[in-house]
Amino acid sequence: MLRDFTQIAGLALIVVMVVILLIGRVWARRRPVLRSLSGYRALPGQQSRAIESGQSLHVSLGTSGVGSGNTATTLAGLNLLDTLADEAAATDTPPTVTVADPTALVMAQDILRRAYVRHGNLAGYDPRSVRFIAASPLPYAAGVMDLLSYEEPSANVMAGVFGSEAAFIAEEGSRQGFLQVTGAADLAPLSVLYPSVNHLLMGEEMFASGAYMDERPSHVASLFAQDVMRWIIILVILASTFGYILSPK
Repeated sequence: MLRDFTQIAGLALIVVMVVILLIGRVWARRRPVLRSLSGYRALPGQQSRAIESGQSLHVSLGTSGVGSGNTATTLAGLNLLDTLADEAAATDTPPTVTVADPTALVMAQDILRRAYVRHGNLAGYDPRSVRFIAASPLPYAAGVMDLLSYEEPSANVMAGVFGSEAAFIAEEGSRQGFLQVTGAADLAPLSVLYPSVNHLLMGEEMFASGAYMDERPSHVASLFAQDVMRWIIILVILASTFGYILSPK
């Protein structure tokens, strides 16, 4: 009996989620005003500023890859790179991308390549724009610090899986005076990044790059669905709590 109830509840939740997503798609077509996030306000135009200064934009995708328990966070970083790749291909100034996992290396190269193909400039694509630094966190951080010190990019963007080693990268960027936009989902990197960076995307904010940077209807609808489901869960918890308090003992 309990199993049947669980299956029915799960099916009902899926149906509700689909309905909310469909409503969100209609809502997204009206180009709603999203809550302002300083990190996404700072990113547009960074590639053009890199051209003006004769530098490149640095994008760190963290220390994990695809296929591990941190796949979703890595994909969020790759999605952010995808939003920057079109501007890079249009201006023919690829960003310098650093990774610590072979799967992230291959996917980042493919994202840049597809951006150059979309702009009809495949000859301008250089796979060496994506660099495998090291396979473990501390050597990776040391390699990125060396890159920031000697290549002096125009800005430092970090989005992916990080640990406490992120403090070393952010501190080097702060010492060099770079604009730094970082995103992380875990508490450990968030706590060490907060004092050193200009703009911090915390938790679920880093998963919203498609909605904020490209205004993709599916991503905007997803944000709408998440907010509605969050309020539904809150109301269910409150109703359950009051029901328990008011029920006869």
